[in-house]
Amino acid sequence: MRTLRARSDSNAIMRNLPGNYQNVLKRLRADIQTSRIKAQLSANAAMVLLYWRIGSAIAEQQEALGWGAKVIDRLAADLSRAFPDMKGFSPRNLKYMRAFALAWPDSQFVQRVVAQIPWRSNLALLDKNSDPAVRTWYAEMTLQEGWSQPVLVVQIESALHLRKGQLSHNFALTLPPGESDLATQVFKDPYIFDFLGTTDIRRELELENALIDHIQKFLLELGSGFAFVGRQVLLEFGNQDFRLDLLFYHLKLRCFVVVELKIGHLEPGHVSQLGFYLSVVDDVMRHPSDRPSIGLLLVREKNQLIAEYCLRTQNQPMGIAEWKTEHGKVLPSDLQNCLPSVEQIEKELLVELSLNPNDESEDKEVKLK
Repeated sequence: MRTLRARSDSNAIMRNLPGNYQNVLKRLRADIQTSRIKAQLSANAAMVLLYWRIGSAIAEQQEALGWGAKVIDRLAADLSRAFPDMKGFSPRNLKYMRAFALAWPDSQFVQRVVAQIPWRSNLALLDKNSDPAVRTWYAEMTLQEGWSQPVLVVQIESALHLRKGQLSHNFALTLPPGESDLATQVFKDPYIFDFLGTTDIRRELELENALIDHIQKFLLELGSGFAFVGRQVLLEFGNQDFRLDLLFYHLKLRCFVVVELKIGHLEPGHVSQLGFYLSVVDDVMRHPSDRPSIGLLLVREKNQLIAEYCLRTQNQPMGIAEWKTEHGKVLPSDLQNCLPSVEQIEKELLVELSLNPNDESEDKEVKLK
């Protein structure tokens, strides 16, 4: 009975509320949530700045008085004893603070950039990058894109700084200067689909299915701003049906992005097909406030000269990039050419083994494997 009476009283109260109550409640909830986020960000910035000052003090004393590991251990114990409710004063973390301060000597940059990202992300920047310029690039991108620590690690390990802005494109000829610059920074080359593993993909549809099965990782590799619209999107045009592989909408570019997948090497016909799809999407799907659609052709192997000739004749914005499934960092082409191929390594091993008469043939096979 009490439950029924309580429900009745609650319903009566709801009926007697002012008409704008729900709107006010919604606005207050949003305000409280925003304030909580700002408070968390402010607390993080204060903590990172504190760590930077501690690290700077340790670095100064090591330089002036030669503080060693035992002194740092004692400092860690004394700080932990003085502030038992605070974590982060372990000897290992104090050493990270020192490395952090040495990595970022400019206090203005610390306040403006690295103090605005979580401490775990700062540790990843220290652990994964030895080049100061590269470390700075990833720090600024982390703040700009709002990467979490796991996402930052993925971007570093896939050498994003070597791939971003490397797409073969015709944006300068087909887009206004501001839009061209933005589009250039949105795309990359190559795209790394290492989440597909070592599966031998023989058809475009298999590649498409695999990417959709890993849509979150696929979107992560594409970069921020991409919203998935559909796959095998039907285009009815000229009494015929056409299906484009993947369709996205980019929130910053404010346009559709048509993605065509090819498992072989680049052919001129691929670019013509993509241009046709772009024309249909612009005529049938594009809103008057949208910017011209952009095409992205992903091929297994790209000849740079052929790509340049293909793009030169197109009056629609598009780019051509390779897709790979290799794990590990991507090397620039000039460095790749300096490395021996697998076949060359095998030949060298065979020659070396043939010079050692003590090896049995069975052992040689094992070594080659």
